[in-house]
Amino acid sequence: MWELVKAGGWPMVPLLLLGVLALAIVLERFWSLRRNEVLPPGLGQEVRNWAARGKLDASHIESLRANSPLGALLAAALEARNRPRDQIRERIEDTGRHLVHRMGRYLNALGTIASAGPLLGLLGTVIGMIQMFLGILDHGVGDVNQLAGGIGKALVCTATGMIVAIPALMFHRYFRARVDGYVIEMEHEAGALLDTLDGRPAVMAATKPAPQAAAVAKA
Repeated sequence: MWELVKAGGWPMVPLLLLGVLALAIVLERFWSLRRNEVLPPGLGQEVRNWAARGKLDASHIESLRANSPLGALLAAALEARNRPRDQIRERIEDTGRHLVHRMGRYLNALGTIASAGPLLGLLGTVIGMIQMFLGILDHGVGDVNQLAGGIGKALVCTATGMIVAIPALMFHRYFRARVDGYVIEMEHEAGALLDTLDGRPAVMAATKPAPQAAAVAKA
């Protein structure tokens, strides 16, 4: 392996660094984008129960915001619960954009690695080929087997670039799809909470006795 790294020349150093960085990003995103971490099971129903019962004090909302990305989105809706529905939706959309950016952290870097890896590998191969042909110009062709070995060593950079780029591209697409799926589910939960907030006053009014009925009962 070390011989292959030396054969590829100096472009192998940034390629190997990119490979290590890509691996670190993939592991970190797998940990951060766990489903239970982003969409805790039962949280949406629990928050709707809070809203229906009127348990919307500041401590509940703050604990909800720190719970998860879904909790932060629902907390934003609860903070604006006394505003018109359009304004609540705007608050949800604004918070959602920030959460999408947070969930997509490092994915642009992973996409850049997927794009730059083959180009850097090709650069290393071109540099190796140029050096080889300059040697032929100075000393002649010499042994054909040695020439073939030199070409093979020059292609090491291209192969390494592909090895780094292909997994990076696959995981980049995978995490993008996972984030998009989470966003759709979060939108669904936010819409359900909006419906609950819209129905909450009517539900509360229905549970209270009408003034006229109370007066008749006392009479």
